[in-house]
Amino acid sequence: MAEFPALQQAFTVEVEIGEALDVGSASRTNPLMVVPMTKGTVKSASGFAPGIDADFVGVGNDYIHMDPDTNHARLDAHSVLKTQDGALLYLHYTGVLTLSPVEKAVLGGKAEVGPTPFGNIFTHFTFETGDDRYHELENRVFVGQGRFVVRTGKPTVVEYRVSQVVQG
Repeated sequence: MAEFPALQQAFTVEVEIGEALDVGSASRTNPLMVVPMTKGTVKSASGFAPGIDADFVGVGNDYIHMDPDTNHARLDAHSVLKTQDGALLYLHYTGVLTLSPVEKAVLGGKAEVGPTPFGNIFTHFTFETGDDRYHELENRVFVGQGRFVVRTGKPTVVEYRVSQVVQG
């Protein structure tokens, strides 16, 4: 139905995460956990414009508040990307992580090697940039779903498949 929006494949985000830092909170009932984003890439899907081929630079973090029931986590991630053509892009995403036993094992450092299924992490991505080549990204709506990829002897990766919301 044309009244509902459609999704167009846009890009894939792969970000290595460090060990979670349990900051806590004296003023909230849901404690803060900070997960460093140590390295990563953003790569456009075929045909998506403007094409993005970028690396995470500097220090990025995902500020996560656990729900009191411990079955959901609220994501609030911030990072900077540098494209292969030299542009800097601020990337921000928010979302909800549904914590099944599999995701709880990943966050607890006890997960088996391999990817978790897609379907328990949903996000909304936004961009900000001063580079005219990528300015149009600021005017679009992006949503994604994610999963964890646990690797032997290497940091865990969070992978997001992101789509642009377009007219249906």
